[in-house]
Formats: sequence, structure tokens, C-alpha cells
Amino acid sequence: MFELIFLGLFVGTLSGLFGIGGGTILIPILLLFGYEMKNAIGISVVQMVFSSIYGSYLNNKKGTLDISMVTIIGSGGFFGALLSGYVVVYLSSEILEFIFLAFTIFALVRVFFKTKEHKLQKNINSKILFIIGILLGIMSMSIGVGGSIILVPILVGFLYVPLKKAISAGLFFVVFSSIAGLISHSILGNIDYESGVIIGISSLIGVYLGVHLKDIISVDLHRKMLVFFYFLIVSFLVKRMFL
Repeated sequence: MFELIFLGLFVGTLSGLFGIGGGTILIPILLLFGYEMKNAIGISVVQMVFSSIYGSYLNNKKGTLDISMVTIIGSGGFFGALLSGYVVVYLSSEILEFIFLAFTIFALVRVFFKTKEHKLQKNINSKILFIIGILLGIMSMSIGVGGSIILVPILVGFLYVPLKKAISAGLFFVVFSSIAGLISHSILGNIDYESGVIIGISSLIGVYLGVHLKDIISVDLHRKMLVFFYFLIVSFLVKRMFL
């Protein structure tokens, strides 16, 4: 239990700091602890519900959350994530690990190269935002991540949303996708509720710290820290799967 509480604090801090649901960090550590991939995904989904709701509440209080825009994307993510449990049932743990590795490599590449920020934010058709949300919901919750790994670079690179606002938006998207993912995975019996709730509750303290740190540290330091963490995760997964 103490290991799970410490893990929740650690993952929660990263969730608030980087606008991620936490699954990208949590799942490799759970695999290291000896959990099977599908169980790790279920636990990650539970943790993301806790961290994303609380983190989004804090970001909204700080005025860095564009609720109207992300609600459209998040609604699509909710419907897409409802299908994620069925994806997990029909794919093997090995295939899910390959998909997770691909997502993590994408995250590493994304944060390694700086994304140019623009002064004026673009407006985009709400139907397109909804479709983006559906695709992100299906893909991300099938492997136990919230979707912000892909959403943040889309918001910054294509819609010209400022990075800190995009990070807040990414965490708010996880609210929608994680709740729907929880419903889907619960129906199909993929969740270890005890471990998930312990990690989720303890992550709330970490989220509080992470959200406040986000407004203190520089964007460049954000990027360097993410590169380091994702490099460690990719290295662990490659060693686990191929060596």
C-alpha cells in the first residue's frame, strides 16, 4: 500500500505539472511492479479520473482553462473512450504494449523538438474538433493514457493555443476520456479498483503540487524534464519487450 501511495503522489505531480493523465508514467511502473498489462491499464484509468478532475478544477481557478473549446473535443473523447474497453478485450497484452511503446516514442519526439508558439489562436469547425476527440478517446484509453500526449501538440502546432493553456486543456480532455474509459473497462471487468483508488486518492496531493509548479517553472524546463522521463520510459519498455 505504501508503494502505491508514493506512486500516486509521484504520478499526480507529473499529471498536474505536464497536463497528462498520468498513464504514460504509471503503466510502465506498474509493469515493473509485476502487474499484467491489462490490469495496469485498468488501474491507470481509475487514477486518471481522480487526477484530471482535480487538476482541471485547479487550472480553472487559475484562469488557464478554455472550457468551451475543450468541451467539444472532450465530448468526442467521451464517446470514443466508451469503445476502448472492447479494444482491450480483443487485443493481446503484447499488442497493447507495442501500441503503448509507439505512443511513448511519439511523446518523446514531440517534447524533444520545440513546438513554435503563435500569438493568434485559430478557430476551427466544432465538428472537426469532435471527430478529433473521438479518435483520441478510442486510441488513448485503449492503452490506459488520457490522450493529452497527442492533443497538446495538436492544440499548439495546429490551433496555435499557448503551451500552458494547451497543457490545461489536455488535462481537461482526460476528464472526459477517463470517465468514459472507466465505464467501458468496468463493464468488461478490466479494473483492480483497490489499487486504482489508492493511487488515485494519493495522487490528488501530487496534482495540487504539480499545477502550482506549472506556473512557476519555465517552458524550457518543462520540456527538458519531459524528455528525461519519456526517455526512461521508452528505455524500460524496449528492454522489457526486446531484451
